[in-house]
Amino acid sequence: MIDKLNSIEARYTELLGRLGDPAVQADPAQYRTQAKALAEIEPLVEKFREFKSVLTQIAQAQELANDPDMRELAVEELHGLEQRRDALDAEIKVLLLPKDPNDEKNVVLEIRAGTGGDEAGLFAAELVRMYTRYAEAQGWRMEVLSSSETGVGGIKEVIALIEGRRVYSRLKYESGVHRVQRVPKTEAQGRVHTSTATVAVLPEAEDVDVEIKDSE
Repeated sequence: MIDKLNSIEARYTELLGRLGDPAVQADPAQYRTQAKALAEIEPLVEKFREFKSVLTQIAQAQELANDPDMRELAVEELHGLEQRRDALDAEIKVLLLPKDPNDEKNVVLEIRAGTGGDEAGLFAAELVRMYTRYAEAQGWRMEVLSSSETGVGGIKEVIALIEGRRVYSRLKYESGVHRVQRVPKTEAQGRVHTSTATVAVLPEAEDVDVEIKDSE
């Protein structure tokens, strides 16, 4: 795995150099191609470089652990560094997995109230607010395309377009039925209700040019 990561890091350095080439900068199409290739591997390279830095810090801490005066401090530091190393190793393995061709696409997000009456509509509205805040935190743009509300502050359905970097890769696993069990504010007897809402995350369709021949 290390050899593969070193190769990817070398490719990253090469792409950085190309983006600084005046000839590439003068060609918008080529520049976009190179910049896209760079952006695709940048998260992996950043994690790999942090991984290598942590390995260096672990080696240094192990040397300090041989010093009786520094042993306690070094052992404590080693524990944290080894945890970070293991976490980075897992993250890198995920980033090395084959990419979904839709991962870079924007998404159409559909949220609909399910079973549970008014409480389901309120739950769906909470999901809309949650995804809106998450999109803002990621620096994405979210545009509501259509919305149907209930009379108690909930929603029946919301369809929104979310645009940004790797939106589909981050949200694609959100699709499905979401459930909540709680006592509704309107429940006088304190009974727990189960409400559901459905979430669908669809990659934005690409525009396709259709040419109609005169004979047709």
